[in-house]
Amino acid sequence: MPKQKTHSGAKKRFKRTGTGKVSARHAMSSHILGKKSPKRKRKFANAAILSEADTSRAKRLLGDG
Repeated sequence: MPKQKTHSGAKKRFKRTGTGKVSARHAMSSHILGKKSPKRKRKFANAAILSEADTSRAKRLLGDG
């Protein structure tokens, strides 16, 4: 059988943490920033942890089953 390939788009967007969670960039963080508060923009700098439902999908794309 051929090897399972990692999804190229997913490996650029998601990263696994040491405890098995999946981190990703925040949405809405790249443009139209003038109307967003400084506090909100600071929060965008930290990685977001995906929800349980999205984690299972992302792990499957990353090849973690």
